Amino acid sequence: MVEQDWLSERFAEHQGRLHAVARRMLGSPGEAEDAMQETWLRVSRADTGQVENLAGWLTTVTARVCLNMLEARRARREESAGPLPPEPAAPHPDLGPADPEHEALIADSVGVALMVVLDTLSPAERLAFVLHDVFAVSFGEIGGIIDRSPAAARQLASRARRRVQGAAEASAPARSAERDIVEAFLAASRSGDFAALLELLDPDAVALEVRGAQEVAAFFAGRAQAARLALVDGVPAAVWLHRGQPKAVFAFTIRDGKITNITIDTALHRLHDLDMVLLQANDQERR
Repeated sequence: MVEQDWLSERFAEHQGRLHAVARRMLGSPGEAEDAMQETWLRVSRADTGQVENLAGWLTTVTARVCLNMLEARRARREESAGPLPPEPAAPHPDLGPADPEHEALIADSVGVALMVVLDTLSPAERLAFVLHDVFAVSFGEIGGIIDRSPAAARQLASRARRRVQGAAEASAPARSAERDIVEAFLAASRSGDFAALLELLDPDAVALEVRGAQEVAAFFAGRAQAARLALVDGVPAAVWLHRGQPKAVFAFTIRDGKITNITIDTALHRLHDLDMVLLQANDQERR
């Protein structure tokens, strides 16, 4: 009982920071609370006799709980549209106090990321980005949590960081003319507005094997129902998703305010290497 009381006191001592980890990773206050309850259940049942650095160990347990929740959330999305690794037995270096100003700045960018790229970051990418960029956890420790090498953990964080930065740029008040044209094209395509499509297309526009504005407009009219406005490698484009996974990217060449060419890439090995940031349409953003 004495040992359990001591553990409960230590957990309460670190609970604020653990809750911050869960909130950043899950993006939901309610899910963060659920994660804290699950973390305490695991901690209360664990043998902590060999744990030299309790703060680092608690952070790792919390991160693994959140990872499991993220993976379960993704699996539910895929079903409608894995087990945890063992608890760490080895001590971890002290995470040290966070710099409040630095954490506040990063938290702002994480907030943008969670709103815009929540569905595009894999659980491992989000964990690597949040733990490293927000809480200064080393890539060696992160790799241990997700069963990857430190180099792989670094790559995951880097990929997520680029998407977060792209999301922050995409949420700026200024909208590029190219984005407005692509967004208008998708809206006209979904609604079958043939005249609006013609207005956006160059007379000699090409899409796949279709040539000429009339033919391209006829091809796309009434289509693109599942295509999403996106930034792909920083350029306005459209992405078709199936169960949350990109299956096709529509790239647009725009000259003098008109679409001259539309290409569609469905090669999954190429899509995997692209940085994609899903965007909200302007009419949705105004709501």
